[in-house]
Amino acid sequence: MNWLSDNVLAHLCKLDNEPDLSGTRYEMIEKIGQGGMGSVYLVRDRALDRQLALKVLNDVPSGAIVEARLEREARIIARLEHPGIVPVHDAGVLQDGRLYYAMKLVRGKRLDEWVYRATSVPERLQLFEKICDAVAFAHAHGIIHRDLKPQNIMIGPFGEVLVMDWGVAKELGQNQSVSNQSDKNGPLEASQTIQGTVVGTPGYMAPEQARGDSAVDAGSDIYSLGAILYFLLTGQAPAQAEHDPDASMPASTLIPPRRLDRSIPRPLEAICLKALSAEREGRYTEVTEFVADIASFRAGRRVRAHSESLIDAARRFGSKYRAVIALVLAYLLMRILLLIFAGF
Repeated sequence: MNWLSDNVLAHLCKLDNEPDLSGTRYEMIEKIGQGGMGSVYLVRDRALDRQLALKVLNDVPSGAIVEARLEREARIIARLEHPGIVPVHDAGVLQDGRLYYAMKLVRGKRLDEWVYRATSVPERLQLFEKICDAVAFAHAHGIIHRDLKPQNIMIGPFGEVLVMDWGVAKELGQNQSVSNQSDKNGPLEASQTIQGTVVGTPGYMAPEQARGDSAVDAGSDIYSLGAILYFLLTGQAPAQAEHDPDASMPASTLIPPRRLDRSIPRPLEAICLKALSAEREGRYTEVTEFVADIASFRAGRRVRAHSESLIDAARRFGSKYRAVIALVLAYLLMRILLLIFAGF
């Protein structure tokens, strides 16, 4: 008996796992990514002679509900024509039965890779505002992302910001059922998630998502944006404090960013913690309100999330007008010196 070599076996496994693109307009180039639900391939669109990213689900769907969900998700993303959202050009079923998306090919670095560059806080906040702008646009069209995290944000070579992976996005305010199909839990609505199903990423999902609540709304995305801001300020996902009977901080309390980095300004910490409130009522009501506080901080104005003292106000005023204050002080010093020398 002749045994197959390791190289031959590896090649056969590769051929077995690669999607069958026959019957499509796409030509395989190479595999460029792997996720929990699917793989991403670099392909060439033969009809328009351009390169695209093709996301193929790992498994063949087991029912019409999954196919209907994929089509609905493609329609949702197609509605979001925004510079910060990657467009989907095509969706369908391959010859081997697997579902796919054809998307714009994005080149750049993920936010969790980009953040380790030597960037200043103002640069990070400017980038964060671009992320918020794309999410606010989606919210204005009745769509929430539900899985915002640094790994789903791409930074292009010219500083462009793209919010990726809208595969678990939820459409608000719709009550149409998906093809009138039912699963073991009953009818599955296009805008609903089955009660108890957890959608999101630990560390970045809101508490209501972690509980599996079906009533997830724009406030859940605001929490995730707060977690991304926390990451941009500290370099890590929001962390919970371990219980210490002698500590002033109670158990299961979020560690404030300034405990990890004392250089973080207090108003910026307050903005971050407001977005990360465990209760929806404590968060910003809209992404635009969140961004307005960030813009106020960047401009040296008072932020709504921070109750500043007189010392804080003086410090903020001094920081905003430091150049003017320096010129006034220099002028006063010169006048004093002139008066002193004139007296001799």
